[in-house]
Order: sequence, then C-alpha cells, then structure tokens
Amino acid sequence: MKRRSLDPETPVESAELSLCEALLSLKNAVEMDAFLRDLCTPAELEVLVDRWRVVPYLLDGVAYREIHERTAVSITTIGRVARFLTQGNGGYLAAAARASRRRAAAKKVRA
Repeated sequence: MKRRSLDPETPVESAELSLCEALLSLKNAVEMDAFLRDLCTPAELEVLVDRWRVVPYLLDGVAYREIHERTAVSITTIGRVARFLTQGNGGYLAAAARASRRRAAAKKVRA
C-alpha cells in the first residue's frame, strides 16, 4: 500500500472512514456504479470486480484451477481472496451473505 512521506492534513484513518461513509450513503447499485467509476481507474475497477467474482466459487469450495478456468482470474488473485476470506476482517463474508439474502428475497418476490 502506498504511504506518503509528508503528513497529510487529514489523517488516513479519518479519510478512510469518510470513504466508508460515502459508500454507505449511496442508495442503489446504479449510484454505486457511478461512484466507483469516478473513484477508480478502469484497471482498479477490474481488479475489484475480479476479486469479487471469485468469492462465490471459493465459498462453494471450487478448486483454484477451476475458478481460473471459469473466470480467467489469476491463481494469485484467487489465493489472495481465499486468504482474506479465512484470515481477513470478515468483509467478504458479510457482503457475500447479504448478497445471497438479497438474491433469495428477489427470487421469492418473482415466484
């Protein structure tokens, strides 16, 4: 992670919290997409999407090579996501659980 040699006016922790609050303030996927496209370069967004794409496969216990074949995401990235799923801060798991509940609720409404 990049660290600046000069002390910024806003501490990193405060700026990070501000970013989290900005993300939480968005009302729907369309607003989130617009924000992420403004915030990230195309390459950064691609990296985020690649990481998120492999989460369901890892949670289902799919082998890394098979995930790679299905998604074209590198084995290194798959391994990194797997490590954070088991040793991270719980963010992937929380988001995956919420996404799963939303999909289930949407299916119920359509049925």
